[in-house]
Amino acid sequence: MRAVGIVTALRVEARCITAHRLPFNQRISLGENAAIWLCGMGEAAAREAAEGLRTGGATALISFGFAGALDANLHPGHLILPESIHAGHSLQIDLGWRDRFRQRLPDHLRVSGGILAASRAVLTSATAKRELAQATGACAVDMESGAVAEAAAHAGLPFLAVRAISDPVEFSPPPVLLHAVRPDGSADLRRLLPLLMRRSLTLGTLLRLAKDSRAACSTLSTVARYADTEMGVSRRLPPSAHGYVSD
Repeated sequence: MRAVGIVTALRVEARCITAHRLPFNQRISLGENAAIWLCGMGEAAAREAAEGLRTGGATALISFGFAGALDANLHPGHLILPESIHAGHSLQIDLGWRDRFRQRLPDHLRVSGGILAASRAVLTSATAKRELAQATGACAVDMESGAVAEAAAHAGLPFLAVRAISDPVEFSPPPVLLHAVRPDGSADLRRLLPLLMRRSLTLGTLLRLAKDSRAACSTLSTVARYADTEMGVSRRLPPSAHGYVSD
């Protein structure tokens, strides 16, 4: 049986797989057949995580988490299981693994295929999203899957991307918010509260982002529950996880 390495950028994404608070930027076992790495946002962090999982024994890699919609028909909570990644060039998904994974999922999930685009920056406007869609033909975008796919390709390992839409085309995280979150995506209140007080960021925007994030998390949690065997995840806490801090 393959040993699956799962790369997640955000703490909220990792929580869809395990209820325990993971240490940042290190390999954590999820049983005999899986390990997870909470790496933080961006291409470089994801590449480091993928390489760490590979050297730790992973024989297959998954990029797991949120994505932004590039297609107006995609809404928060919609699941993307792409057939390829556009990262300046095309990177392939293991289609047999993807098909087995899809068959494990319940019918009520909204699932799409297509191309997932890699971006080096968070897209913060509908214009930027539409331009990337036109340039790549992609239906969704994230910042980590391209790096994980490249690491898998270089090592000759199977690769799968599992991404839930967290922001639609017409609504994106505002640029000012990017300075008020930590690398793992959690809020830095010392920076966030002044933005709210100066009205550089509105409470309504935060509530909308939180609602859309919850929809994506609900989908990812369902995926992790139904497709746990394809992810290699054991529901029993392994002995090596005793260092977790429970939320």
